[in-house]
Amino acid sequence: MADTVKLNKEIFKLEVENHELLKLAYDSYLANSRSSHAKTLKRGEVRGGGKKPWKQKGTGRARFGSTRNPIWRHGGVAFGRTGEENFTKKIAKGSKKLAVRQALSLQNKDKKITVIDTFSCPKGKTKETLEMFAKNKIDNEGCVLLVVSVKDELVNRATNNLNNVKVVRPTYLNVFDILSADQIVITEKSLPEIEAWLLGETKAEGKEK
Repeated sequence: MADTVKLNKEIFKLEVENHELLKLAYDSYLANSRSSHAKTLKRGEVRGGGKKPWKQKGTGRARFGSTRNPIWRHGGVAFGRTGEENFTKKIAKGSKKLAVRQALSLQNKDKKITVIDTFSCPKGKTKETLEMFAKNKIDNEGCVLLVVSVKDELVNRATNNLNNVKVVRPTYLNVFDILSADQIVITEKSLPEIEAWLLGETKAEGKEK
């Protein structure tokens, strides 16, 4: 465990008073992950219904031209899903990064963030990941978000069999994963990348002004 590492106050120690941005970023992630495969059949797409169920007049019943009318059983669906719905929710890049910083600050306030020296798995074994958790006194029973600077095949092999562990690179951090994690483990090499991603453009804008 890297005890001497100081976390950037602009990322890990923000005062979060308004949670609306966090909710917007959280909902945006879920909406953008939603697929649109469901499709219902309209009246003209349902098979059958070519024959008029009864004559137009004289029966005392309401007139119908097809048994595939939406109000009939086995009929078409009115205003149903078409499979072309767009559920995406756009959020500005700066707002997204601010929401990530707020989420990291909340988790850090709850003492759920641990910084480790490095995550080494030369053999790509699950045992190596469990040993790292034990060495750094990390409870891996809950959901663990592991942030590494390099996500290669060995890292994937060492963590794939742990269903409660998700591995991401710094620039793939998002509000949903951060707030859903019971523990966030960040390697020391990942911290400069997180700072460059979340604060790079902000600092550049400040210099221009």
